[in-house]
Amino acid sequence: MCYIEEIDGPANAEKYCDKDKTNFPCAEGKGYYGRGPIQLTGNLNYGLCGRELNENLLASPEKVAQDPVLAFKTAFWFWTTNVRQNFNQGFGATIRAVNGIECSGGNSATVAKRIEYYRDYCGKLGVEPGENLSC
Repeated sequence: MCYIEEIDGPANAEKYCDKDKTNFPCAEGKGYYGRGPIQLTGNLNYGLCGRELNENLLASPEKVAQDPVLAFKTAFWFWTTNVRQNFNQGFGATIRAVNGIECSGGNSATVAKRIEYYRDYCGKLGVEPGENLSC
């Protein structure tokens, strides 16, 4: 929830177009890199989310960064669709649901930083962070 668009997103746009997802084809010249509070990523997520919200996000993925209400709708969609069912399994399951690649050895330093932030926020709120903090 720090950036409206993924850092270096446009430079990495190609890697987020999965041509095997033929139900949600990538539009010419569009990038499906992370945008919004939870950084909606990939043509599959843009397509599924757009269908659910009745927005053609495949044709206009940039709308997620331009419209704050739409941005939070996409975050809410992603959370309820992909994260909520894992919430009772600990913070590690949340990391896995949001950024699974980090849990597969993609970036252990980032995982450690997320856990550090989570513990800090829990401390400020006066709540216990619970078990299973890492993925």
